Amino acid sequence: MAAPTSVREETPQRPPSRFTGLITHPRVFLPAAGLLVAFVLVTAAFPKETGDFLAKVNDSVVEDLGWWYIAAVTSFVFFAVWLAASRLGDIVLGKDDDEPEFGLGSWFAMLFAAGMGIGLVFWGVAEPLSHFASPPPGSPAGTPALNARTAMDTTFLHWGLHAWAIYVVVGVSIAYSVHRRGNPVSIRWAIEPLLGHRVHGFWGDVIDVTAVLGTLFGVATSLGLGVSQISAGLAYLGVVDEPTTFLLIALIVVITSIALVSVVTGVDKGIRYLSNINMGVAVALMLAVVLLGPTFFIFSDFVTQVGSYIQRFFEMSFNARPFQEDGKAWLGDWTTFYWGWWMSWAPFVGVFIARISRGRTVREFVVGVLAVPTLVTFLWFSVMGGTALYEQIFGAGGLVAEDGSVSTDTALFQMFDLLPGSAFLSGVALLLIVVFFVTSSDSGSFVVDMLASGGNQNPPVWSRAFWAAMEGAVAGVLLYVGIQAQETDPSVNPLGALQTMAILLALPFSLVMVAMCIATAREMLAEIRVIRREERRLLAQQLTDHVAREVRRGSAVPSRPSRPSWTRGSWRAGRSGSNGSEPSDDADGVSGDR
Repeated sequence: MAAPTSVREETPQRPPSRFTGLITHPRVFLPAAGLLVAFVLVTAAFPKETGDFLAKVNDSVVEDLGWWYIAAVTSFVFFAVWLAASRLGDIVLGKDDDEPEFGLGSWFAMLFAAGMGIGLVFWGVAEPLSHFASPPPGSPAGTPALNARTAMDTTFLHWGLHAWAIYVVVGVSIAYSVHRRGNPVSIRWAIEPLLGHRVHGFWGDVIDVTAVLGTLFGVATSLGLGVSQISAGLAYLGVVDEPTTFLLIALIVVITSIALVSVVTGVDKGIRYLSNINMGVAVALMLAVVLLGPTFFIFSDFVTQVGSYIQRFFEMSFNARPFQEDGKAWLGDWTTFYWGWWMSWAPFVGVFIARISRGRTVREFVVGVLAVPTLVTFLWFSVMGGTALYEQIFGAGGLVAEDGSVSTDTALFQMFDLLPGSAFLSGVALLLIVVFFVTSSDSGSFVVDMLASGGNQNPPVWSRAFWAAMEGAVAGVLLYVGIQAQETDPSVNPLGALQTMAILLALPFSLVMVAMCIATAREMLAEIRVIRREERRLLAQQLTDHVAREVRRGSAVPSRPSRPSWTRGSWRAGRSGSNGSEPSDDADGVSGDR
Protein backbone atom coordinates (compact mmCIF):
# COMPACT_ATOMS: atom_id res chain seq x y z
CA MET A 1 0.00 0.00 0.00
CA ALA A 2 1.47 3.34 -0.99
CA ALA A 3 1.37 6.19 1.45
CA PRO A 4 -0.74 9.09 0.17
CA THR A 5 0.89 12.34 -0.77
CA SER A 6 -0.74 14.08 2.21
CA VAL A 7 1.33 12.02 4.66
CA ARG A 8 4.07 14.11 6.17
CA GLU A 9 7.75 13.41 6.19
CA GLU A 10 9.59 13.30 9.49
CA THR A 11 9.17 16.61 11.30
CA PRO A 12 12.58 18.21 11.84
CA GLN A 13 13.73 18.81 15.38
CA ARG A 14 13.24 22.30 16.76
CA PRO A 15 16.31 24.53 16.70
CA PRO A 16 18.25 24.53 19.95
CA SER A 17 17.44 27.23 22.48
CA ARG A 18 19.12 28.45 25.60
CA PHE A 19 17.16 25.79 27.52
CA THR A 20 18.52 22.91 25.38
CA GLY A 21 20.24 20.36 27.57
CA LEU A 22 18.36 21.52 30.64
CA ILE A 23 14.66 22.00 29.83
CA THR A 24 13.83 21.39 26.18
CA HIS A 25 10.14 22.35 26.38
CA PRO A 26 9.61 24.71 29.33
CA ARG A 27 5.98 25.57 28.45
CA VAL A 28 4.97 22.02 29.42
CA PHE A 29 7.73 20.98 31.79
CA LEU A 30 7.59 23.98 34.14
CA PRO A 31 3.79 24.14 34.70
CA ALA A 32 3.54 20.36 35.20
CA ALA A 33 6.55 20.21 37.52
CA GLY A 34 5.41 23.30 39.42
CA LEU A 35 1.91 21.96 40.01
CA LEU A 36 3.24 18.60 41.16
CA VAL A 37 5.79 20.09 43.54
CA ALA A 38 3.17 22.44 44.97
CA PHE A 39 0.74 19.54 45.41
CA VAL A 40 3.33 17.43 47.21
CA LEU A 41 4.33 20.28 49.54
CA VAL A 42 0.77 21.34 50.37
CA THR A 43 -0.39 17.76 50.90
CA ALA A 44 2.59 16.96 53.12
CA ALA A 45 2.00 20.13 55.17
CA PHE A 46 -1.79 19.74 55.48
CA PRO A 47 -2.60 16.00 55.22
CA LYS A 48 -5.86 16.14 57.19
CA GLU A 49 -7.25 19.09 55.26
CA THR A 50 -6.29 17.47 51.96
CA GLY A 51 -7.98 14.23 53.02
CA ASP A 52 -11.18 16.06 53.98
CA PHE A 53 -11.21 17.91 50.67
CA LEU A 54 -10.72 14.73 48.64
CA ALA A 55 -13.47 12.99 50.62
CA LYS A 56 -15.91 15.81 49.78
CA VAL A 57 -14.89 15.72 46.14
CA ASN A 58 -15.40 11.96 46.07
CA ASP A 59 -18.92 12.28 47.50
CA SER A 60 -20.05 15.21 45.35
CA VAL A 61 -18.28 14.67 42.02
CA VAL A 62 -16.76 11.22 41.55
CA GLU A 63 -19.93 9.27 42.33
CA ASP A 64 -21.86 11.29 39.72
CA LEU A 65 -19.41 10.56 36.92
CA GLY A 66 -20.24 6.88 36.52
CA TRP A 67 -22.58 7.26 33.54
CA TRP A 68 -20.03 9.29 31.57
CA TYR A 69 -17.17 6.89 32.17
CA ILE A 70 -19.36 3.90 31.24
CA ALA A 71 -20.55 5.51 27.98
CA ALA A 72 -17.11 6.77 26.99
CA VAL A 73 -15.14 3.60 27.72
CA THR A 74 -17.68 1.30 26.04
CA SER A 75 -17.57 3.51 22.94
CA PHE A 76 -13.79 3.07 22.91
CA VAL A 77 -14.28 -0.70 22.66
CA PHE A 78 -16.48 -0.32 19.58
CA PHE A 79 -14.02 2.17 18.06
CA ALA A 80 -11.13 -0.28 18.48
CA VAL A 81 -13.11 -3.17 16.95
CA TRP A 82 -14.11 -0.96 13.99
CA LEU A 83 -10.48 -0.03 13.34
CA ALA A 84 -9.40 -3.68 13.23
CA ALA A 85 -12.37 -4.95 11.21
CA SER A 86 -12.40 -2.20 8.57
CA ARG A 87 -9.94 -1.43 5.82
CA LEU A 88 -8.29 1.04 8.17
CA GLY A 89 -6.62 -1.99 9.73
CA ASP A 90 -4.37 -2.32 6.66
CA ILE A 91 -2.62 1.00 7.34
CA VAL A 92 0.98 0.62 8.49
CA LEU A 93 2.03 2.58 11.57
CA GLY A 94 5.08 3.93 9.83
CA LYS A 95 6.35 3.90 6.27
CA ASP A 96 4.92 1.10 4.15
CA ASP A 97 8.21 -0.83 4.16
CA ASP A 98 8.96 -0.40 7.88
CA GLU A 99 9.51 -3.60 9.85
CA PRO A 100 8.57 -3.99 13.56
CA GLU A 101 11.39 -2.93 15.87
CA PHE A 102 10.67 -5.58 18.52
CA GLY A 103 9.78 -9.24 18.19
CA LEU A 104 6.33 -10.42 19.21
CA GLY A 105 7.54 -11.91 22.50
CA SER A 106 9.31 -8.78 23.72
CA TRP A 107 6.49 -6.59 22.38
CA PHE A 108 3.79 -8.49 24.29
CA ALA A 109 5.92 -8.54 27.45
CA MET A 110 6.53 -4.80 27.38
CA LEU A 111 2.96 -3.74 26.65
CA PHE A 112 1.54 -6.21 29.19
CA ALA A 113 3.91 -5.13 31.96
CA ALA A 114 3.27 -1.47 31.23
CA GLY A 115 -0.48 -1.91 30.87
CA MET A 116 -1.38 -3.80 34.02
CA GLY A 117 1.61 -4.30 36.26
CA ILE A 118 1.08 -4.15 39.99
CA GLY A 119 -2.70 -4.12 39.72
CA LEU A 120 -2.82 -7.75 38.55
CA VAL A 121 -0.93 -8.93 41.60
CA PHE A 122 -2.84 -6.72 44.02
CA TRP A 123 -6.36 -7.49 42.75
CA GLY A 124 -5.80 -11.01 41.36
CA VAL A 125 -7.27 -12.60 44.49
CA ALA A 126 -8.74 -9.60 46.28
CA GLU A 127 -11.29 -8.45 43.69
CA PRO A 128 -13.04 -11.78 42.98
CA LEU A 129 -13.25 -12.44 46.73
CA SER A 130 -14.59 -8.94 47.38
CA HIS A 131 -17.38 -9.31 44.82
CA PHE A 132 -18.11 -12.81 46.10
CA ALA A 133 -18.47 -11.59 49.68
CA SER A 134 -20.40 -8.43 48.69
CA PRO A 135 -22.05 -8.84 45.26
CA PRO A 136 -22.60 -5.66 43.20
CA PRO A 137 -25.90 -3.84 43.84
CA GLY A 138 -28.74 -5.31 41.83
CA SER A 139 -27.08 -8.70 41.46
CA PRO A 140 -29.44 -11.64 42.05
CA ALA A 141 -28.91 -13.18 45.46
CA GLY A 142 -28.30 -16.87 45.16
CA THR A 143 -26.06 -19.80 45.88
CA PRO A 144 -22.30 -19.51 46.40
CA ALA A 145 -21.85 -20.78 42.84
CA LEU A 146 -24.00 -17.94 41.45
CA ASN A 147 -22.19 -15.39 43.60
CA ALA A 148 -18.84 -16.74 42.37
CA ARG A 149 -19.92 -16.40 38.75
CA THR A 150 -21.08 -12.83 39.35
CA ALA A 151 -17.79 -12.05 41.06
CA MET A 152 -15.73 -13.35 38.15
CA ASP A 153 -17.95 -11.65 35.56
CA THR A 154 -17.52 -8.31 37.30
CA THR A 155 -13.76 -8.80 37.58
CA PHE A 156 -13.50 -9.71 33.89
CA LEU A 157 -15.47 -6.55 33.02
CA HIS A 158 -13.01 -4.36 34.90
CA TRP A 159 -9.89 -6.01 33.48
CA GLY A 160 -11.02 -7.09 30.02
CA LEU A 161 -11.64 -5.42 26.68
CA HIS A 162 -12.66 -2.08 28.17
CA ALA A 163 -9.33 -1.51 29.91
CA TRP A 164 -7.26 -2.39 26.86
CA ALA A 165 -9.54 -0.46 24.49
CA ILE A 166 -8.58 2.69 26.40
CA TYR A 167 -4.94 1.95 25.65
CA VAL A 168 -5.76 1.18 22.00
CA VAL A 169 -7.38 4.60 21.48
CA VAL A 170 -4.40 6.55 22.78
CA GLY A 171 -1.77 4.17 21.45
CA VAL A 172 -3.01 3.92 17.87
CA SER A 173 -3.71 7.67 17.68
CA ILE A 174 -0.18 8.54 18.78
CA ALA A 175 1.46 5.78 16.73
CA TYR A 176 -0.34 6.99 13.59
CA SER A 177 0.54 10.62 14.33
CA VAL A 178 4.20 9.89 15.10
CA HIS A 179 5.17 7.01 12.81
CA ARG A 180 2.85 7.65 9.85
CA ARG A 181 2.55 11.44 9.78
CA GLY A 182 5.98 12.28 11.19
CA ASN A 183 4.87 14.31 14.22
CA PRO A 184 6.72 14.53 17.55
CA VAL A 185 5.79 12.11 20.36
CA SER A 186 3.13 14.20 22.04
CA ILE A 187 -0.58 13.96 22.82
CA ARG A 188 -1.33 17.31 21.21
CA TRP A 189 -0.28 16.21 17.73
CA ALA A 190 -2.83 13.38 17.72
CA ILE A 191 -5.56 16.06 17.88
CA GLU A 192 -4.03 18.37 15.30
CA PRO A 193 -6.65 17.41 12.65
CA LEU A 194 -9.30 18.96 14.93
CA LEU A 195 -7.41 21.86 16.54
CA GLY A 196 -5.21 22.80 13.61
CA HIS A 197 -2.54 25.40 14.36
CA ARG A 198 -3.86 25.81 17.91
CA VAL A 199 -1.87 22.74 19.00
CA HIS A 200 1.24 24.90 18.71
CA GLY A 201 0.04 27.28 21.41
CA PHE A 202 -1.81 27.43 24.69
CA TRP A 203 -4.32 24.64 24.10
CA GLY A 204 -1.63 22.25 22.99
CA ASP A 205 0.30 22.99 26.17
CA VAL A 206 -2.82 22.42 28.28
CA ILE A 207 -3.36 19.02 26.65
CA ASP A 208 0.20 17.89 27.31
CA VAL A 209 0.24 19.21 30.89
CA THR A 210 -3.04 17.36 31.55
CA ALA A 211 -1.50 14.17 30.15
CA VAL A 212 1.61 14.56 32.31
CA LEU A 213 -0.37 15.13 35.51
CA GLY A 214 -2.81 12.32 34.78
CA THR A 215 0.01 9.90 34.11
CA LEU A 216 1.89 10.84 37.27
CA PHE A 217 -1.16 10.29 39.47
CA GLY A 218 -2.14 7.10 37.66
CA VAL A 219 1.30 5.58 38.15
CA ALA A 220 1.38 6.87 41.74
CA THR A 221 -1.87 4.98 42.42
CA SER A 222 -0.25 1.76 41.25
CA LEU A 223 2.83 2.42 43.33
CA GLY A 224 0.64 2.99 46.38
CA LEU A 225 -1.08 -0.34 45.78
CA GLY A 226 2.29 -2.03 45.39
CA VAL A 227 3.89 -0.80 48.61
CA SER A 228 0.69 -1.49 50.56
CA GLN A 229 0.78 -5.11 49.44
CA ILE A 230 4.52 -5.47 49.98
CA SER A 231 4.30 -4.15 53.54
CA ALA A 232 1.23 -6.27 54.30
CA GLY A 233 3.00 -9.33 52.88
CA LEU A 234 6.09 -8.73 54.97
CA ALA A 235 3.92 -8.43 58.08
CA TYR A 236 1.87 -11.52 57.15
CA LEU A 237 5.07 -13.54 56.70
CA GLY A 238 6.43 -12.33 60.02
CA VAL A 239 9.32 -10.34 58.55
CA VAL A 240 8.04 -7.19 60.29
CA ASP A 241 5.63 -6.75 63.16
CA GLU A 242 3.15 -4.51 61.34
CA PRO A 243 3.00 -2.34 58.19
CA THR A 244 3.71 1.05 59.76
CA THR A 245 3.63 4.40 57.96
CA PHE A 246 7.41 4.59 58.20
CA LEU A 247 7.74 1.20 56.51
CA LEU A 248 5.47 2.27 53.64
CA ILE A 249 7.40 5.48 53.01
CA ALA A 250 10.73 3.64 53.32
CA LEU A 251 9.60 1.06 50.75
CA ILE A 252 8.63 3.82 48.33
CA VAL A 253 12.03 5.48 48.74
CA VAL A 254 14.02 2.25 48.35
CA ILE A 255 12.12 0.88 45.35
CA THR A 256 11.98 4.27 43.63
CA SER A 257 15.77 4.43 44.00
CA ILE A 258 16.05 1.03 42.32
CA ALA A 259 13.78 2.30 39.55
CA LEU A 260 16.09 5.27 38.96
CA VAL A 261 18.88 2.88 37.96
CA SER A 262 16.64 1.37 35.31
CA VAL A 263 15.39 4.77 34.17
CA VAL A 264 18.80 6.07 33.19
CA THR A 265 19.65 2.98 31.09
CA GLY A 266 16.92 3.76 28.54
CA VAL A 267 14.04 1.81 27.06
CA ASP A 268 16.05 -0.53 24.86
CA LYS A 269 17.99 -1.93 27.80
CA GLY A 270 16.32 -1.31 31.14
CA ILE A 271 12.63 -1.62 30.31
CA ARG A 272 13.08 -4.50 27.85
CA TYR A 273 15.11 -6.60 30.30
CA LEU A 274 12.84 -5.83 33.23
CA SER A 275 9.72 -6.59 31.19
CA ASN A 276 11.08 -9.95 30.07
CA ILE A 277 12.09 -10.83 33.64
CA ASN A 278 8.71 -9.69 34.87
CA MET A 279 6.79 -11.78 32.39
CA GLY A 280 8.89 -14.83 33.20
CA VAL A 281 8.33 -14.49 36.94
CA ALA A 282 4.58 -13.91 36.46
CA VAL A 283 4.20 -16.97 34.22
CA ALA A 284 6.21 -19.10 36.66
CA LEU A 285 4.03 -17.99 39.59
CA MET A 286 0.84 -18.65 37.66
CA LEU A 287 1.99 -22.12 36.57
CA ALA A 288 2.95 -22.95 40.16
CA VAL A 289 -0.54 -22.09 41.39
CA VAL A 290 -2.08 -24.11 38.54
CA LEU A 291 -0.04 -27.19 39.46
CA LEU A 292 -0.35 -26.84 43.23
CA GLY A 293 -3.99 -25.75 43.23
CA PRO A 294 -7.23 -27.22 41.83
CA THR A 295 -5.86 -27.66 38.31
CA PHE A 296 -8.90 -28.96 36.46
CA PHE A 297 -11.24 -26.59 38.30
CA ILE A 298 -9.09 -23.66 37.15
CA PHE A 299 -9.35 -24.61 33.48
CA SER A 300 -13.07 -25.33 33.79
CA ASP A 301 -13.56 -21.97 35.47
CA PHE A 302 -11.56 -20.19 32.75
CA VAL A 303 -13.60 -21.67 29.90
CA THR A 304 -16.89 -21.07 31.71
CA GLN A 305 -16.09 -17.50 32.65
CA VAL A 306 -14.92 -16.51 29.18
CA GLY A 307 -18.27 -17.71 27.86
CA SER A 308 -20.14 -15.94 30.65
CA TYR A 309 -18.26 -12.71 29.94
CA ILE A 310 -19.20 -12.87 26.25
CA GLN A 311 -22.79 -13.69 27.12
CA ARG A 312 -23.18 -10.78 29.54
CA PHE A 313 -20.89 -8.30 27.79
CA PHE A 314 -23.52 -5.77 26.67
CA GLU A 315 -25.54 -6.06 29.87
CA MET A 316 -22.53 -5.31 32.06
CA SER A 317 -20.96 -2.72 29.75
CA PHE A 318 -23.93 -0.35 29.92
CA ASN A 319 -25.07 -0.95 33.49
CA ALA A 320 -24.84 2.36 35.41
CA ARG A 321 -27.03 0.94 38.24
CA PRO A 322 -29.43 3.91 38.39
CA PHE A 323 -32.14 2.06 40.33
CA GLN A 324 -29.93 0.80 43.15
CA GLU A 325 -29.74 3.05 46.17
CA ASP A 326 -26.04 2.41 46.68
CA GLY A 327 -25.33 2.00 42.96
CA LYS A 328 -23.44 5.30 42.56
CA ALA A 329 -21.28 4.62 45.61
CA TRP A 330 -20.45 1.13 44.35
CA LEU A 331 -19.54 2.46 40.89
CA GLY A 332 -17.30 5.08 42.48
CA ASP A 333 -15.45 2.39 44.43
CA TRP A 334 -15.13 -0.03 41.53
CA THR A 335 -16.13 0.61 37.89
CA THR A 336 -15.70 4.40 37.86
CA PHE A 337 -12.41 4.02 39.70
CA TYR A 338 -11.15 1.45 37.22
CA TRP A 339 -12.18 3.43 34.13
CA GLY A 340 -10.63 6.56 35.63
CA TRP A 341 -7.50 4.66 36.62
CA TRP A 342 -7.09 3.17 33.15
CA MET A 343 -7.61 6.58 31.54
CA SER A 344 -5.09 8.23 33.84
CA TRP A 345 -2.64 5.53 32.73
CA ALA A 346 -3.60 5.94 29.06
CA PRO A 347 -1.10 8.70 28.15
CA PHE A 348 1.72 6.68 29.69
CA VAL A 349 0.76 3.29 28.26
CA GLY A 350 -0.46 4.73 24.96
CA VAL A 351 2.73 6.66 24.27
CA PHE A 352 4.88 3.76 25.41
CA ILE A 353 3.24 1.09 23.26
CA ALA A 354 3.05 3.53 20.34
CA ARG A 355 6.80 4.03 20.58
CA ILE A 356 7.50 0.28 20.49
CA SER A 357 4.96 -0.47 17.71
CA ARG A 358 6.50 1.18 14.68
CA GLY A 359 6.09 -0.99 11.57
CA ARG A 360 2.97 -2.85 12.69
CA THR A 361 -0.35 -2.46 10.92
CA VAL A 362 -3.32 -0.94 12.69
CA ARG A 363 -4.96 -4.38 12.72
CA GLU A 364 -1.90 -6.01 14.27
CA PHE A 365 -1.74 -3.24 16.84
CA VAL A 366 -5.42 -3.50 17.83
CA VAL A 367 -5.49 -7.29 17.99
CA GLY A 368 -2.18 -7.41 19.82
CA VAL A 369 -3.13 -4.78 22.37
CA LEU A 370 -6.83 -5.66 22.73
CA ALA A 371 -7.28 -9.40 22.39
CA VAL A 372 -4.10 -11.13 23.51
CA PRO A 373 -3.55 -9.29 26.83
CA THR A 374 -7.26 -9.64 27.63
CA LEU A 375 -7.10 -13.43 27.33
CA VAL A 376 -3.90 -13.57 29.40
CA THR A 377 -5.51 -11.35 32.04
CA PHE A 378 -8.58 -13.60 32.15
CA LEU A 379 -6.32 -16.60 32.61
CA TRP A 380 -4.49 -14.85 35.47
CA PHE A 381 -7.73 -14.08 37.32
CA SER A 382 -9.06 -17.58 36.67
CA VAL A 383 -5.91 -19.02 38.24
CA MET A 384 -5.56 -16.65 41.19
CA GLY A 385 -9.16 -15.66 41.82
CA GLY A 386 -10.55 -19.04 40.81
CA THR A 387 -8.24 -20.83 43.24
CA ALA A 388 -9.27 -18.46 46.03
CA LEU A 389 -12.97 -18.98 45.33
CA TYR A 390 -12.48 -22.75 45.19
CA GLU A 391 -10.76 -22.75 48.59
CA GLN A 392 -13.44 -20.48 50.04
CA ILE A 393 -16.37 -22.57 48.74
CA PHE A 394 -15.03 -26.13 48.73
CA GLY A 395 -11.85 -25.95 50.80
CA ALA A 396 -10.76 -24.74 54.20
CA GLY A 397 -12.20 -21.23 53.68
CA GLY A 398 -11.17 -18.36 55.90
CA LEU A 399 -10.41 -15.97 53.05
CA VAL A 400 -13.57 -14.00 53.80
CA ALA A 401 -13.90 -12.75 57.38
CA GLU A 402 -16.97 -13.49 59.49
CA ASP A 403 -18.23 -9.95 58.96
CA GLY A 404 -18.02 -10.44 55.18
CA SER A 405 -14.92 -8.31 54.71
CA VAL A 406 -11.86 -9.18 52.60
CA SER A 407 -8.36 -7.95 53.37
CA THR A 408 -7.26 -6.68 49.96
CA ASP A 409 -3.65 -6.27 51.08
CA THR A 410 -3.18 -9.83 52.38
CA ALA A 411 -5.74 -11.84 50.36
CA LEU A 412 -3.04 -13.11 47.98
CA PHE A 413 -0.85 -14.35 50.83
CA GLN A 414 -3.84 -15.92 52.61
CA MET A 415 -4.60 -17.88 49.46
CA PHE A 416 -0.97 -19.03 49.19
CA ASP A 417 -1.21 -20.27 52.78
CA LEU A 418 -3.74 -22.87 51.62
CA LEU A 419 -1.31 -24.30 49.03
CA PRO A 420 1.90 -26.30 49.41
CA GLY A 421 5.06 -24.18 49.43
CA SER A 422 3.25 -21.08 50.60
CA ALA A 423 6.39 -19.30 51.86
CA PHE A 424 8.14 -19.72 48.51
CA LEU A 425 5.07 -18.56 46.56
CA SER A 426 4.75 -15.50 48.80
CA GLY A 427 8.41 -14.66 48.27
CA VAL A 428 8.03 -14.91 44.49
CA ALA A 429 4.93 -12.71 44.66
CA LEU A 430 6.81 -10.05 46.60
CA LEU A 431 9.60 -10.15 44.02
CA LEU A 432 7.04 -9.81 41.24
CA ILE A 433 5.48 -6.76 42.90
CA VAL A 434 8.88 -5.10 43.28
CA VAL A 435 9.78 -5.72 39.63
CA PHE A 436 6.35 -4.46 38.50
CA PHE A 437 6.94 -1.40 40.69
CA VAL A 438 10.29 -0.72 39.01
CA THR A 439 8.87 -1.36 35.52
CA SER A 440 5.94 1.01 36.08
CA SER A 441 8.15 3.75 37.47
CA ASP A 442 10.71 3.23 34.71
CA SER A 443 8.24 3.27 31.83
CA GLY A 444 6.07 5.99 33.35
CA SER A 445 8.88 8.44 33.99
CA PHE A 446 10.34 7.83 30.53
CA VAL A 447 7.02 8.58 28.81
CA VAL A 448 6.23 11.56 31.05
CA ASP A 449 9.63 13.00 30.22
CA MET A 450 8.96 12.61 26.49
CA LEU A 451 5.65 14.46 26.87
CA ALA A 452 7.21 17.18 29.00
CA SER A 453 10.12 17.55 26.56
CA GLY A 454 8.00 18.32 23.51
CA GLY A 455 8.15 14.81 22.05
CA ASN A 456 11.90 14.32 22.41
CA GLN A 457 12.40 10.54 22.28
CA ASN A 458 15.73 10.80 24.07
CA PRO A 459 15.10 13.28 26.89
CA PRO A 460 17.86 14.25 29.33
CA VAL A 461 18.74 11.73 32.02
CA TRP A 462 18.30 14.22 34.85
CA SER A 463 14.69 14.94 33.90
CA ARG A 464 13.85 11.23 33.69
CA ALA A 465 15.17 10.87 37.22
CA PHE A 466 13.15 13.90 38.33
CA TRP A 467 9.84 12.45 37.11
CA ALA A 468 10.62 9.05 38.64
CA ALA A 469 11.25 10.78 41.97
CA MET A 470 8.00 12.77 41.63
CA GLU A 471 6.02 9.55 41.09
CA GLY A 472 7.36 8.20 44.36
CA ALA A 473 6.70 11.52 46.14
CA VAL A 474 3.08 11.72 44.96
CA ALA A 475 2.46 8.10 45.95
CA GLY A 476 4.01 8.73 49.35
CA VAL A 477 2.05 11.85 50.29
CA LEU A 478 -1.31 10.51 49.07
CA LEU A 479 -0.76 7.23 50.89
CA TYR A 480 0.10 9.22 54.01
CA VAL A 481 -3.13 11.22 53.63
CA GLY A 482 -5.12 7.98 53.38
CA ILE A 483 -3.46 6.50 56.45
CA GLN A 484 -4.16 9.65 58.46
CA ALA A 485 -7.82 9.53 57.41
CA GLN A 486 -8.05 5.85 58.40
CA GLU A 487 -6.69 6.63 61.87
CA THR A 488 -9.57 9.07 62.34
CA ASP A 489 -12.17 6.75 60.80
CA PRO A 490 -11.18 3.04 60.60
CA SER A 491 -13.75 2.45 57.85
CA VAL A 492 -11.85 4.74 55.46
CA ASN A 493 -9.86 3.06 52.68
CA PRO A 494 -6.23 4.23 53.04
CA LEU A 495 -5.91 4.09 49.24
CA GLY A 496 -8.99 6.30 48.79
CA ALA A 497 -7.01 9.52 48.24
CA LEU A 498 -4.97 7.87 45.47
CA GLN A 499 -8.12 6.51 43.82
CA THR A 500 -9.96 9.84 43.97
CA MET A 501 -7.11 11.76 42.35
CA ALA A 502 -6.81 9.16 39.59
CA ILE A 503 -10.52 9.48 38.76
CA LEU A 504 -10.54 13.28 38.86
CA LEU A 505 -7.54 13.76 36.60
CA ALA A 506 -8.95 11.22 34.15
CA LEU A 507 -12.06 13.35 33.55
CA PRO A 508 -10.46 16.05 31.35
CA PHE A 509 -8.37 13.43 29.59
CA SER A 510 -11.50 11.43 28.71
CA LEU A 511 -12.58 14.43 26.59
CA VAL A 512 -9.15 14.46 24.96
CA MET A 513 -9.58 10.77 24.15
CA VAL A 514 -12.92 11.38 22.44
CA ALA A 515 -11.23 14.07 20.35
CA MET A 516 -8.43 11.61 19.52
CA CYS A 517 -10.94 9.08 18.20
CA ILE A 518 -12.55 11.68 15.91
CA ALA A 519 -9.25 13.10 14.69
CA THR A 520 -7.63 9.72 14.02
CA ALA A 521 -10.69 8.34 12.24
CA ARG A 522 -10.87 11.45 10.06
CA GLU A 523 -7.22 11.22 9.02
CA MET A 524 -7.29 7.47 8.39
CA LEU A 525 -10.48 7.69 6.33
CA ALA A 526 -8.96 10.49 4.27
CA GLU A 527 -5.90 8.33 3.62
CA ILE A 528 -8.05 5.38 2.58
CA ARG A 529 -9.99 7.61 0.16
CA VAL A 530 -6.72 8.71 -1.44
CA ILE A 531 -5.57 5.09 -1.70
CA ARG A 532 -8.87 4.00 -3.27
CA ARG A 533 -8.69 6.77 -5.88
CA GLU A 534 -5.13 5.74 -6.67
CA GLU A 535 -6.18 2.08 -6.94
CA ARG A 536 -9.01 2.98 -9.36
CA ARG A 537 -6.62 5.07 -11.45
CA LEU A 538 -4.06 2.27 -11.57
CA LEU A 539 -6.75 -0.30 -12.45
CA ALA A 540 -8.03 1.87 -15.29
CA GLN A 541 -4.48 2.36 -16.55
CA GLN A 542 -3.81 -1.38 -16.39
CA LEU A 543 -6.99 -2.13 -18.37
CA THR A 544 -6.11 0.48 -20.97
CA ASP A 545 -2.59 -0.90 -21.33
CA HIS A 546 -3.93 -4.45 -21.64
CA VAL A 547 -6.39 -3.52 -24.38
CA ALA A 548 -3.70 -1.57 -26.23
CA ARG A 549 -1.36 -4.57 -26.13
CA GLU A 550 -4.07 -6.86 -27.46
CA VAL A 551 -4.85 -4.48 -30.31
CA ARG A 552 -1.19 -4.16 -31.21
CA ARG A 553 -0.93 -7.95 -31.32
CA GLY A 554 -3.78 -8.03 -33.82
CA SER A 555 -6.00 -9.99 -31.50
CA ALA A 556 -9.64 -10.07 -32.32
CA VAL A 557 -11.35 -7.84 -29.87
CA PRO A 558 -15.05 -8.65 -29.76
CA SER A 559 -16.94 -5.65 -31.09
CA ARG A 560 -19.91 -4.32 -29.29
CA PRO A 561 -23.20 -4.79 -31.17
CA SER A 562 -24.16 -1.61 -33.03
CA ARG A 563 -27.07 0.39 -31.77
CA PRO A 564 -30.29 0.37 -33.84
CA SER A 565 -30.31 2.88 -36.66
CA TRP A 566 -33.53 4.39 -35.40
CA THR A 567 -33.45 7.13 -32.86
CA ARG A 568 -35.81 8.02 -30.08
CA GLY A 569 -37.22 10.74 -32.35
CA SER A 570 -37.73 8.48 -35.36
CA TRP A 571 -39.36 5.84 -33.15
CA ARG A 572 -41.83 8.38 -31.87
CA ALA A 573 -42.38 9.69 -35.43
CA GLY A 574 -43.13 6.18 -36.68
CA ARG A 575 -45.60 5.57 -33.87
CA SER A 576 -47.41 8.79 -34.75
CA GLY A 577 -47.56 8.15 -38.52
CA SER A 578 -50.63 9.13 -40.58
CA ASN A 579 -51.91 5.60 -40.66
CA GLY A 580 -51.18 5.07 -36.96
CA SER A 581 -49.30 1.86 -37.68
CA GLU A 582 -46.12 0.66 -35.95
CA PRO A 583 -42.90 1.08 -37.93
CA SER A 584 -41.97 -2.07 -39.75
CA ASP A 585 -38.91 -4.08 -38.84
CA ASP A 586 -37.74 -3.78 -42.41
CA ALA A 587 -37.93 -0.02 -42.22
CA ASP A 588 -35.50 0.36 -39.33
CA GLY A 589 -33.25 -2.52 -40.22
CA VAL A 590 -33.88 -4.50 -37.06
CA SER A 591 -34.74 -8.16 -37.35
CA GLY A 592 -38.25 -9.19 -36.51
CA ASP A 593 -37.26 -11.42 -33.61
CA ARG A 594 -35.63 -8.55 -31.68
